[in-house]
Amino acid sequence: MRITSTSCICPVLVCLCFVQRCYGAAHHGSIKVTRNQTKHIEGETEVHHRPKRGWVWNQFFVLEEHMGPDPQYVGKLHSNSDKGDGSVKYILTGEGAGTIFIIDDTTGDIHSTKSLDREQKTHYVLHAQAIDRRTNKPLEPESEFIIKVQDINDNAPKFTDGPYIVTVPEMSEMGTSVLQVTATDADDPTYGNSARVVYSILQGQPYFSVDPKTGVIRTALHNMDREAREHYSVVIQAKDMAGQVGGLSGSTTVNITLTDVNDNPPRFPQKHYQLYVPESAQVGSAVGKIKANDADTGSNADMKYTIINGDGSGVFSISTDKETREGILSLKKPLNYEKKKSYTLNIEGANTHLDFRFSHLGPFKDVTMLKVIVGDVDEPPLFTMPSYVMEVYENAKIGTPVGTVTAHDPDAANSLVRYFIDHNTEEDRYFTIDASTGTIKTAKIFDREETPWYNITVAASEIDNPGLVSHVPVGVRILDVNDNPPELARDYDVVVCENTKPGQVIQTIAATDKDNSANGARFHFSLDEGLSLNPNFTLRNNEDNTASILTRRRRYSRTTQDIYYLPVLISDGGVPPLSSSSTLTIRVCACERDGRVRTCHAEAFLSSAGLSTGALIAILLCIVILLAIVVLFVTLRRSKKEPLIISEEDVRENVVTYDDEGGGEEDTEAFDITALRNPSAAEELKYRRDVRPEVKPLSRHHPSSSLDSIDVQEFIKQRLAEADLDPSVPPYDSLQTYAYEGHRSEAGSISSLDSATTHSDQDYNYLGDWGPEFKKLAELYGEIEPERTT
Repeated sequence: MRITSTSCICPVLVCLCFVQRCYGAAHHGSIKVTRNQTKHIEGETEVHHRPKRGWVWNQFFVLEEHMGPDPQYVGKLHSNSDKGDGSVKYILTGEGAGTIFIIDDTTGDIHSTKSLDREQKTHYVLHAQAIDRRTNKPLEPESEFIIKVQDINDNAPKFTDGPYIVTVPEMSEMGTSVLQVTATDADDPTYGNSARVVYSILQGQPYFSVDPKTGVIRTALHNMDREAREHYSVVIQAKDMAGQVGGLSGSTTVNITLTDVNDNPPRFPQKHYQLYVPESAQVGSAVGKIKANDADTGSNADMKYTIINGDGSGVFSISTDKETREGILSLKKPLNYEKKKSYTLNIEGANTHLDFRFSHLGPFKDVTMLKVIVGDVDEPPLFTMPSYVMEVYENAKIGTPVGTVTAHDPDAANSLVRYFIDHNTEEDRYFTIDASTGTIKTAKIFDREETPWYNITVAASEIDNPGLVSHVPVGVRILDVNDNPPELARDYDVVVCENTKPGQVIQTIAATDKDNSANGARFHFSLDEGLSLNPNFTLRNNEDNTASILTRRRRYSRTTQDIYYLPVLISDGGVPPLSSSSTLTIRVCACERDGRVRTCHAEAFLSSAGLSTGALIAILLCIVILLAIVVLFVTLRRSKKEPLIISEEDVRENVVTYDDEGGGEEDTEAFDITALRNPSAAEELKYRRDVRPEVKPLSRHHPSSSLDSIDVQEFIKQRLAEADLDPSVPPYDSLQTYAYEGHRSEAGSISSLDSATTHSDQDYNYLGDWGPEFKKLAELYGEIEPERTT
């Protein structure tokens, strides 16, 4: 079977299509099938085999976008078995078979019934088969072939990312790359020139150019100046068919903006400026503005202004406003028209961000001259000092001069000045001022100890123009006069112990004075000279504004005198000196050894006998405890139960619990105390009375001589061992208690019967170390006088 196809691309290829239809197997391929045959030639033993012919792959082409009235012829299927009698039937299956592609089952002609679009589907895979029409058996094996949709130029190039917005620095070199644009064509790039795109510029010349193959846009002129033109709109065209006639095209717009560089130096519009500033302008205030123009923008136009020279550089200063890029002229010192009427300033404006590529364009700074004219203003009076401090003594008479303020008219007219005090506060009413001379006087008598300082405000105005007023603060210090005598710093509570020794300091006193240190320091203390010598106390001046009170004798007794009065005279070091007298109250108190005050009041009778308050409390507490014990004992005796009655038949020893202490050694009703008697007093050892021993116990008999010499502790240990080893002891054995007090105490007896000393030989001084509760006892038994410390 042979398959032929034809595909006419353009009218020029008509002849080729004709040849293809006639000799399709040569160029587009053919599929032939033959049977195997064996040929025997005489004289030759070699057998030749013809291979079986099968389907051979081939491609068919169908032109896309076919718009003819008849179906488009694609190709022809033909089998070698087809003799032209119609016995062979051709069948077509696969993609589009029966819908897009139809076949004449007798002739094998294939046609396309629909207009195809290569951009939607590029090829179709089909299967062809030849069968016997009568038997429906295949005459040839099924074979696969492809019908490829052949491209035509039916899609124009497109810019998918347009329109474009891009920037390029001004003054860039010619040929600087700006942007690369890319157009896409949906046609087949492998077939013909349908998808071969070239670029051209339709709008934007002669400033920019585009590479025809790559679409790269570049600058086409030298030194493109942003200040001359900033925005450009460039139209780029893309055309397929390699730009030939008949090709399709698409276009896009590229908006190009030139960015600024610092290629323009600043320039002042004028070389000379003039500024009027009144002399009343406040220091620190802005008095004028100046600006240099710069055609650049952004940071390239940032500027700094400087006063480079001129006679006003010390009076004026200039700063830069970041927003407006103006130079702000400010006043550093006050202006005075009468002293200087004009100033000349040379001001420079320079760029802060320089681009050295354009340094050849000249210095990026400019200088201008500014003349400042000082305007004359009628000024208020001017005080000779910014503030005044004056002094006056306290207790000065009303009308005493304090000081004088002076002001003058700074203007050329030199008008007369009058003075007055602003009575805004109460302090302003304590002084008066002479309106012509400015002399301030007192209006009351001052007390420094009450108010040491006054602040007032003095005003001055011109007689010709009272509306112009100046003010000045005046501080008045009140000087001290020694008009306050010294006195004790506080109320002192002076205490002297009964057993204080002579010359002992019992109190240190200090003084105070309302006057200042010049009249109040260096206090002198003394006893009143008008009184006789004090036998009890004396006073010592410590030369440091304090004095100490000392005792003059050994003992003081509260019972004899419990309060003393000591008059003290205090004088200051002022001129003239002042003095005052104060009386100190000194109390006599009983003190501990460490100086703590025990009591300062008269004690009761028992206390005078030698018992302190703590001892009395302890005695009373003991009495209360003893009474409570007695009451409890009586109560327990009344509620005690009768003793148990022991039956005469019960010969066992019983343990009976008593609520009292018992009747002593004669009480034998409860238990046999023979076991507790001294070994020397025991005549014989008895066995248990309630159980007869089955085994003879260990020998517990000792000679009388050993009983006299045996130790009680050893005897108890032996008894305990015998009780533990006695096999006849029943579980209800009676309780026997053994106790041992131990050897005699090394301290000996506390009884005074064996004391070998007499009352006169005994030393009771150690009782003084036992505490305050034994003080009286130590005084009663001791021959030394009671010792009391301060």
